[in-house]
Amino acid sequence: MERLRKKTTKEILWIYILRLLSERDMYAYELKAALQERFGIDPARVTPYVVLYRLEREGYVDSSWKEKKKYYHTTEKGRELLDKGIKYLEELMEKLMV
Repeated sequence: MERLRKKTTKEILWIYILRLLSERDMYAYELKAALQERFGIDPARVTPYVVLYRLEREGYVDSSWKEKKKYYHTTEKGRELLDKGIKYLEELMEKLMV
């Protein structure tokens, strides 16, 4: 069971991050706290930064500086990826429930 939890949290942390950023802009430290509060995920301190960097490099999130903090938000491409990811998980759940 622990392996399943790891695979559905740390391995796909990007989907949780995109979900949070689709609701409002956040900076990395705030995002880490939101992951814990909303989803019960407590990634290593650097992990959200690594995922954000990759998402930004691939065009799924964008960033801007406000009040000396780097805020992230989803791009249209990121919202599309989030929708596809959710759809995939919904289809998987349907198959498992039959």
